[in-house]
Amino acid sequence: MSTNLINSAISWFGLDLSSLSFASKILLLYGALMWLACGLTYIISLNDLRTIREVGIWVKPMKFMAATALFAWSTVWLTHLANESVSQGEAYKGICALLVLTSLFEVVYITYQAALGEASHYNNTDKLHAILYSVMGIVAVGLTASQAWLAWEIWKGQGDIAFSVTGWGVVIGLALTFLLSTISGGLLGGIQPPSGQGLPIVGWHLYKDIRPSHFLGVHAQQLIPLMGLLAERFLGTYATLGLGVGSVFYIFAWAFLTWASLSVA
Repeated sequence: MSTNLINSAISWFGLDLSSLSFASKILLLYGALMWLACGLTYIISLNDLRTIREVGIWVKPMKFMAATALFAWSTVWLTHLANESVSQGEAYKGICALLVLTSLFEVVYITYQAALGEASHYNNTDKLHAILYSVMGIVAVGLTASQAWLAWEIWKGQGDIAFSVTGWGVVIGLALTFLLSTISGGLLGGIQPPSGQGLPIVGWHLYKDIRPSHFLGVHAQQLIPLMGLLAERFLGTYATLGLGVGSVFYIFAWAFLTWASLSVA
C-alpha cells in the first residue's frame, strides 16, 4: 500500500520508482526525512518562544530543512527530465553524496545551535564558532557545486544529440544555481541582514538584505528548468527564444536585487 502511494506521488513528476537508481532513491528518502524533520521542528517551535535577533530560534533550521528537501528532490527530477542515463553513472553517486554530506552538515549545525539558543550564522564569539562559520561557507559552495557538476554530466552525457528546450533549461538552471548563489552567498556571508521579522513567511527586509537575491540564486535550480518546460509546452517555435529572454531577465532580476541590497543606505 505504501509503495503504491509513493509511486503515485512521484509519478506526478514523471518518475517511476522501480526505474530510479539507488542514488536517486537515497536522495528522495533524504528529502522526505528533511520534510519530516521540518514538521517536527515546527511542532517544537510552538512551545519554544526563544528568539535570536527578534526571530524565533527554530525559523532558520526549518528554512534550511525545507530548502534542503526541495534541493534533493529537484536534483532527482531534473536529472531524469534532462538525461535519465546520467543517474545510472558513477559521477551521479558522487554528486548525490556531495549534496547530502554538505547540506546535512549545515542543517545539523544550525539546528544544534538553535537548540542551544545561539546563532549559527555570523557567530564569531570565539575561535571555534568562527571556524565553524567559515566551514559553513565552504560547505555551502560545495552544495551548489554539486549542481554545476550535475550540469556538466548532463551536458557531457548528451553527446551529439541536440538538447530540447527543457534540457537547456535544466543545464542553464543548474549552472546559474552555482554561479549566482555562490556570489550572493559570499556577499551574504559578510553582511548580516537587519534584525527583526521582515516580510511575512520569508522574513526578508527591503533594505540591506541580500537574502532576496540569494533566494533567486539558489532556486534557479527549479525556476529556470520550469521556465524551459513551460516554454517548450506553450511557446512552440518561440520556445528557445522564450527561455533565452526569460533567463536573461532572471539574471537581471538577481543583479538588481543584489545591487539594491548593497546600495540602499
